[in-house]
Amino acid sequence: MNTKKDETHYNFKGLFKYISTVVSWTMFVLLVIIGALLIYYYISVRLYATKGEKYEPKFSVYTIVSGSMEPTISVYDVIINTKLNDINEIKQGDVITFISTWSVTQGMTITHRVIGSKTLDDGSTCLITRGDNNTQEDETCVTEKNIIGVTKAVIPGLGKIQFFLASKLGWLLLIVVPALYIIIKEIFKIFKLSKEVKVEDENKKIKSKNPKLEEAYKDLLKVKGQK
Repeated sequence: MNTKKDETHYNFKGLFKYISTVVSWTMFVLLVIIGALLIYYYISVRLYATKGEKYEPKFSVYTIVSGSMEPTISVYDVIINTKLNDINEIKQGDVITFISTWSVTQGMTITHRVIGSKTLDDGSTCLITRGDNNTQEDETCVTEKNIIGVTKAVIPGLGKIQFFLASKLGWLLLIVVPALYIIIKEIFKIFKLSKEVKVEDENKKIKSKNPKLEEAYKDLLKVKGQK
C-alpha cells in the first residue's frame, strides 16, 4: 500500500514539475517576443523623432486602434510592415500603411487596402486606398513618399498586451511577477543542490570512518532501488 502511495505521489510531483516547466518557458518566450517587438518599436520611434522623414526602417510595427479594416484586421491587432523600394511593386489588393495627407487625418498613420492607382500630372503613381470596413475610398491618394510599408503579417490581439503592459498593473503582473518567480525557482534549485552535496559529503565521511556503516548504506541504496 505504501508503495502505491509513493508511486502516486511521485507521478503527481512529476506532472506538476512538467506543467510548471511548460508554463515557465511559455511565459519566458512570450515575454521575449513582446519585449523584442516593444524594443524595436521604441527604437523606431526614437530614430524617426531624430531623423524625421529621412528615416525609413525596413520593418515597422504598429498597433491598430480603429475598426476601418475589420474583419480583416481588428482593433488591437499588431501588424508588421516591410518597406518597398518602388511603389510599382505594390499591387491592387495589398494592405499598406501610410501617412495621411487628408486634412481631417493629416499626419496620422493609416493602414488601408489598395483598391486602385492613378497617374499624376508629373507622371508619378498614386495609390487609391479604402478600409475594408468603409464604404467609400479615402479622400486623398497615397504617393510613394508617404508609404511606410506593405503589411506582411498580422498578430491578433497582441496590442491588448502592449496597452496592458503600459499600465502599472500590467507591468507588475506580466513582467515583475514572472521574473521573480523564475529567480526564486532558480534560488531554490541552488539551495536544494547545495543541500544534496552537503548530505553526500557527510555520508562519505561517515562511511570512511566505519566500514559497517558503509555496508549498511549500500544495503539501504539497494532497498530503495528495488522500490
